[in-house]
Amino acid sequence: MALATNLGYPRIGPDRELKRATEAHWKGQLEAADLLSRSSQLRRDAWETQRRAGIDLIPCNDFSLYDHVLDTSALVGAVPERYGWKSGEVDRETYFAMARGAQRKGLDVGAMDMTKWFDTNYHYIVPEFAPDQAFSLASSKPFDELAEARKADVSAKPVLLGPVSYLLLGKARGADFDPLAKLLDPLLDVYSAVIDKLAGGGAEWIQLDEPVLVRDCTREQLAAIERAYGRLAESKGGARLILQTYFGHVGDAYPLLRDLPVEALGLDLVRGLQNMELIRKHGLPADKWLVAGAVNGRNVWITDLEAALGKLEELADRIGGERLMVGPSCSLLHVPIDVRRETQLDDELRSWLSFAVQKLDEIVTLTRGLNEGREAIQPALAKNARALASRRDSKRAHDPQVRARLAQLDDRAARRKSAFEKRRAAQRKNLGLPERLPTTSIGSYPQTAEVRKVRSRYRKGEISEGEYEKFLENETRKVIELQEEIGLDVLVHGEFERTDMVEYFAQQLDGFAFTQNGWVQSYGSRYVRPPVLYGDMHRPRPMTVRWFEFAQSLSDRPVKGMLTGPVTLLQWSFVRDDQPRSETCRQLALAVRDEVLDLESAGAKVIQVDEPALREGMPLRRGDWKPYLEWAVGAFRLATGGVTDATQIQTHMCYSEFNDIIDAIAAMDADVLLIENARSDAEFLEVFKEFDYRNEIGPGVYDIHSPRVPPVEEMADQLQASLGVLAGSQVWVNPDCGLKTRTYDECLPALRNMVEAARRVRASLTG
Repeated sequence: MALATNLGYPRIGPDRELKRATEAHWKGQLEAADLLSRSSQLRRDAWETQRRAGIDLIPCNDFSLYDHVLDTSALVGAVPERYGWKSGEVDRETYFAMARGAQRKGLDVGAMDMTKWFDTNYHYIVPEFAPDQAFSLASSKPFDELAEARKADVSAKPVLLGPVSYLLLGKARGADFDPLAKLLDPLLDVYSAVIDKLAGGGAEWIQLDEPVLVRDCTREQLAAIERAYGRLAESKGGARLILQTYFGHVGDAYPLLRDLPVEALGLDLVRGLQNMELIRKHGLPADKWLVAGAVNGRNVWITDLEAALGKLEELADRIGGERLMVGPSCSLLHVPIDVRRETQLDDELRSWLSFAVQKLDEIVTLTRGLNEGREAIQPALAKNARALASRRDSKRAHDPQVRARLAQLDDRAARRKSAFEKRRAAQRKNLGLPERLPTTSIGSYPQTAEVRKVRSRYRKGEISEGEYEKFLENETRKVIELQEEIGLDVLVHGEFERTDMVEYFAQQLDGFAFTQNGWVQSYGSRYVRPPVLYGDMHRPRPMTVRWFEFAQSLSDRPVKGMLTGPVTLLQWSFVRDDQPRSETCRQLALAVRDEVLDLESAGAKVIQVDEPALREGMPLRRGDWKPYLEWAVGAFRLATGGVTDATQIQTHMCYSEFNDIIDAIAAMDADVLLIENARSDAEFLEVFKEFDYRNEIGPGVYDIHSPRVPPVEEMADQLQASLGVLAGSQVWVNPDCGLKTRTYDECLPALRNMVEAARRVRASLTG
């Protein structure tokens, strides 16, 4: 009999219970025991949901208070020395300090680096490894959660990040060395102990995630996989090991993986379509199970059950149905929890959607179809076919006018009128900024409890639109005055009218739908609610001009027009899968272009078009990069290419690895690039020692994802580091990202320190 399995489940709770609990704990409003109790209840509820759905193997240890990669660092005792941990169990204070930084008596330290989890919008805490790195078993979390699951009578399958992926996703610090070559064997000592203890605790299956295998792997990396799993197989006791991959195909690694001493191999059959061909070509040993990722764990559209069942039936014929596990293509961490709660969506659109709970049902339905035959699931197949036909034929998803307008564009639309040096001269004359180190912030200011409360009252109809807009005007006025008092050179309006940098725009564009409860985790307690992009889209009317004009009327200093770029609108939405993503992105670019030109007509001298998702959208294999970068950069240039030379285009990017695509970033031809740098110890700046970047750039000096207030001297040192590789006339001074998630008590002192650091360094350059 085939088994129904799952790779991971959303941690956050249907009503974002985890967010409320962790944030209350950070504020000192919730004791540690209560935080653990609420976390335990969330786990038990998730297990029960999966059990009721009919999942045979239910994951445990997929829950996390912040991030599963950080959990792994705690598990193996990879705590950087600066956090003051010596030995024993990694305590919660140390754990959260690694994630968020800390500023308290005896400890003033920033957070560890954070970057995107492959090509998703989930962020993980990057492990750090020293040359003399020691590992030790320093957390009981996997064992505690397995025991908790067994007590609840759950057929639990512990999930661990695999040792090779863990090392490859980290970074060396303090010396130039290869963590995989130097540290794999001591790390395997700890992993062996973990697996042995899980097996002793009753685990029948243990899932080890090795997602790096869907990237380009070197011979050394594949050899490390072979060595690691040969070693771990010796420690498994009575448990059986699953080597799990996701987010793509495993390519040339398949023959090696097929023959590893593990009992099951997990493959993505949605994004990794080539995996089917690899199985056809190379087969699977008679003693090995296949975890077939047949249901898309990354997007919200219903599965084509007929097509998925056809794949599974072929696999059953080739390797035997009794050695198949049917599951999602990846963890369901990346989708919302339950579409049935979306009562404001119409019946037709809701019938097209599948969230985590519905994906469990799809997995179980497909498994039943394999075990009992198609006749047993015929009603489900028929219902699914009707919904697919409804979506395919719906007129709401297709707009001939949008397609015709795009077809009429030529290459000139994506080019600025003049080269950067000529534009720079026009912009300096237009803006009147300091010659060196002008200061700005990225966009949003704190969304306080009062802002959220008034917005909620407006949505409930408790206050009028006029009262709401008056409140927003007052908040905007206050933040303009604050920025002037702090001494920033280029201001922002604070974005108090915006709930989210994607949702706000999507709500004003045709072709999007919105959920009430469609939350997914971005990082830590930061959750987002991606809009659903289901059809051809366009901009019916201006979206931001009203708030720009009001803010600019309050100050003689330039106020930025603030927009989200087309690639980020695409990447941070649940995007239609019935046409190429490149075509959808061009539609978005055209809408942003219209808004850019309207802002310029309204008097905006600086327009910021944010593209933090450009890097995360990169295909995982280098051979696929070029076509993606061509259409992604082309979309940004289409969005921004229509303005005059005197209008400055800024863009912002954060928490990704950019060094290997600096050519593409330069090709975007933004006048000013504002980029995350505060956590990365100037690693990003290393690229400028070799790459001759001509445009202006603001390497962030203030990590806004931490409550810590960096001192003036620290920021001044970061600016000096930037000036070591960039010309003084190129460098801007800014935070890493928007200030939405911070409090005024945290961000105002930090901004004052930032402006003072800029003044000191500026004086040292001119003095």
